[in-house]
Amino acid sequence: MIVITPREGPDRTDHHVSKGNLMTTATAPRAGTREWLGLSVLLLPTTLLFLAMTVLFLATPYIAADLRPSGAQVLWINDIYGFIMAGFLVTFGTLGDRLGRRRLLLAGAALFGAASALSAYAPGPELLIAGRALMGLGAAAIMPATLSLITNMFADARQKGVAIGLWASAISAGVALGPLIGGLLLETLWWGAALLIGVPVMALVLVTVPFLVPEYRDPNAGRVDLLSVVFSLATLLPFIYGVKHLAETGIDATSVVTLLAGIGFGIAFARRQLRLEEPLLDVRLFSDRTFSGALGMFLLSAVALGGVYLLFTQYLQLVADQSPLEAGLWILPAAVALVVVSTLTPIIARKVRPAYVISGGLVLSAVGYVLIALVDSTGGLPLLIAGFYVLYPGIAPAMALAPGLVIGSAPPEKAGAASAVNSTASDLGTALGVAVLGSIGSVVYGLKAEGAVDGLTADQAEQAAETLPGALKVAAALPADTAGPLVETAKSAFTSGLNTVGIVAAALAVVAIVLTLKTLRHVAPTDAAPAEAPETAAVDLVEAK
Repeated sequence: MIVITPREGPDRTDHHVSKGNLMTTATAPRAGTREWLGLSVLLLPTTLLFLAMTVLFLATPYIAADLRPSGAQVLWINDIYGFIMAGFLVTFGTLGDRLGRRRLLLAGAALFGAASALSAYAPGPELLIAGRALMGLGAAAIMPATLSLITNMFADARQKGVAIGLWASAISAGVALGPLIGGLLLETLWWGAALLIGVPVMALVLVTVPFLVPEYRDPNAGRVDLLSVVFSLATLLPFIYGVKHLAETGIDATSVVTLLAGIGFGIAFARRQLRLEEPLLDVRLFSDRTFSGALGMFLLSAVALGGVYLLFTQYLQLVADQSPLEAGLWILPAAVALVVVSTLTPIIARKVRPAYVISGGLVLSAVGYVLIALVDSTGGLPLLIAGFYVLYPGIAPAMALAPGLVIGSAPPEKAGAASAVNSTASDLGTALGVAVLGSIGSVVYGLKAEGAVDGLTADQAEQAAETLPGALKVAAALPADTAGPLVETAKSAFTSGLNTVGIVAAALAVVAIVLTLKTLRHVAPTDAAPAEAPETAAVDLVEAK
């Protein structure tokens, strides 16, 4: 394939001779049947990787009864997958640029499928944790490879926008459908069936990808700097662990030390990358306002949605008394709407600047967050659902367009690394949302629930004031005349926490809107007439087999 990279000229995002797009809109070849079939195959593991994050939520009680894990082991069973995935994304994204993106995708698929089978039949919690960790490692290899391969397969700007929109929809569909599919499987099979889904999907990937998806790698890539790999892992793994620990236990020595360690190694990582001729991650990419602006907007959006999504699902089950399966069914229409909006977004972006499309969606999200801030604990379900149905599709334009903006502002040989940074922003934003906004909700709950502990023993009061599930557990053992007021007060306190988080999320959405308009307004619509072409261009030949 011929790669045309301009050396000089006006802003590349306005005239469509972009390093991510590789060719002008007028000359780019259109994808055919093979590319669209290849895309459909790549969307399967993309959906599965995020479905695997939530599919075990409903299975936890069954796993606890079968394998008898400790409390800490239960947390690791649910968290280790996303923890390992987020930590290795940047490393594997860059390795894909050097070793071959399709090759890394196939290796990750094989590892994920084998680890899924290992986890499904794990005889004890230790092996299940190890299997989930290996699943996360395979996911880290697959995730950046899917997006970067899509950008190679679709040179035409219109088709690329649609393809990336579908990729973003696959992520959201996986997150939303995880609890629903898990609930359905648990009604007929055992908890391991929720993990075995990965085996046939990855088998299909291994069989079809070599025939439908072309290979790509940077022909001029140098050797991998192992110290940079170490610094990268030492940055992300402690930081993500610190965020998760902060969400679970609050501020303590462990969370402070791990967060500071991650930040310190991050500074060392950035300094080393600036000194290397062939860095693991070219941190100079962040100086591009399109790259950094799209990432910042996406990170803020993920933080807001992550925190609200956590409390939204808990409200459905703990305040509105919905079963896990019923809660999943309430989420399903919003997920369908998100897929539809994600598909339409690239079409709209052909005529409207991406900054305005994204900002319009974020305005809807802000309205949805405000509606959630108005929910009460009695009869508040309709308003809660209405707010979620507004805010969830509102995030779709950001999810559909941010990956293309990030990768399009990076050189083609850095697409894997740029894709990994985009995915890391999503994972890290969600983790921060759960940690920071979840903690805000917990603090508000504790303050509001103080009035519910009168007349209880010290242990009961402590448990009831800590979490809503704790209060409901205490109430179950009390006489009806005492339990009723306790449950009412605890549910009201939880709803107050949800209201506060809704306000904070709305504020984050407003900040994301301002950032989007400030940093991305110069990016032209897809169908905008190309500006004057650069006078000179460098032509690189990259073999694709």
